Amino acid sequence: MEFGFTTAAYVVAAVLFILSLGGLSGQESAKRAVWYGIAGMALAVLATLFGPGAGMWLLSVVLIGLGGVIGYQLATRVQMTQMPELVAAMHSLVGLAAVFVGFIAHIELARVLVMDETGKAALEGFAALLAKKTPVEVNILRVELFLGVFIGAITFTGSVIAYGKLAGKVDSAATKLPGGHMLNAGAAGISLLCLIWYFNTGGFFPLFLMTLLAFFVGYHLIMGIGGADMPVVVSMLNSYSGWAAAAIGFSLGNDLLIVVGALVGSSGAILSYIMCKAMNRSFISVILGGFGGPAGEQMAVEGEQIAIDADGVATALNEADSVIIIPGYGMAVAQAQSAVAELTRKLRAQGKNVRFAIHPVAGRLPGHMNVLLAEAKVPYDIVMEMDEINDDFPDTDVAIVIGSNDIVNPAAQDDPNSPIAGMPVLECWKAKQVFVSKRGQGTGYSGIENPLFFKENTRMFYGDAKASLDSLLPKID
Repeated sequence: MEFGFTTAAYVVAAVLFILSLGGLSGQESAKRAVWYGIAGMALAVLATLFGPGAGMWLLSVVLIGLGGVIGYQLATRVQMTQMPELVAAMHSLVGLAAVFVGFIAHIELARVLVMDETGKAALEGFAALLAKKTPVEVNILRVELFLGVFIGAITFTGSVIAYGKLAGKVDSAATKLPGGHMLNAGAAGISLLCLIWYFNTGGFFPLFLMTLLAFFVGYHLIMGIGGADMPVVVSMLNSYSGWAAAAIGFSLGNDLLIVVGALVGSSGAILSYIMCKAMNRSFISVILGGFGGPAGEQMAVEGEQIAIDADGVATALNEADSVIIIPGYGMAVAQAQSAVAELTRKLRAQGKNVRFAIHPVAGRLPGHMNVLLAEAKVPYDIVMEMDEINDDFPDTDVAIVIGSNDIVNPAAQDDPNSPIAGMPVLECWKAKQVFVSKRGQGTGYSGIENPLFFKENTRMFYGDAKASLDSLLPKID
């Protein structure tokens, strides 16, 4: 009965997780989808606590309470601009958990295998499950356990480096040790030999050696990926954490962990592939740590950046009939989404056609700009994806770029030697006038110069995005 209740609860939780994942595809259904996920996780935790192998109640309650307090503090204190690095940090915890669970499963397996039949008969929980396994099943378990630790270790160190790059604590430039990809290949090859060693002996040392190698691979892979690709990296690490969880689910015989891990792993992989296509990146290149890349001297940028003040921008907006706003990470840093929403409300009140153009990799996290705009209560129906709006720029009076660089860079089309060559971009330079809200004349997070800033129809609206918009708002009739 107890096992049947747990199985039924896991099935319901899995359905809730699927509904949650499906609901995240649309902004209007996302809030409901989040509640599906919360309900599913709560049910899964309760079913695990009351199911077979239940015990150590005090420790379980203390750890759940501690985790809940930490999660609440993070949720209430972390700014939206810090969400990308928070997600990376959470992925690191999933990877580390997979490593710990794998090592504990190895220790428990070694303990059970040396017991006699009388001792095995008295076992409970996971140990009892191990005691019933045949030699073939034990070998399969070793492979599952090994893979879970391997993927988890890569996820842990990779996510820590991704967090450092996103938080500005690690240089965002692609950096590799001497030997580059050969080091990664060598570490992966030795790990494969460790798998064969561990499969045949079940010893601790090959598992431990592989873990150290996997830690290095995770570190070196993400260090070799530049800042322009960090949105893909976050999504890719999300996929890794899912596969690590699924592998450990097989080791523990936990059906729900397998299902959830597969959902996270496959959805993260699909999202990473979609984002790579949106950036004209090779999926294999990114997951291998930036293998290859453009060669040759980049085109020189000619002209000068011409500044404009709030009065000039206000005059153009008051005279315009159509406006497209392109948000980027600079808007998030300045927390200017509310000012952008107010500008939108004022312009629409004048009968102007105002829309938002969202690039698939705007910001440093998939969907980052959509979340910010939804938080500021910008209507969903005027927030358009790149493919929906790119053809409308030639008929647009004013395009406003707020803190974006790579996603509006014409070098992606004009310069075959550019690091972003071939990447689909928002062609805002085709609008009659372009205003770029930017803090200064720097090249931005990825370090790539943008010819858009030097075009004849572009004017630079320098300053913090929120301060600039606050000075602009009173001048809009």
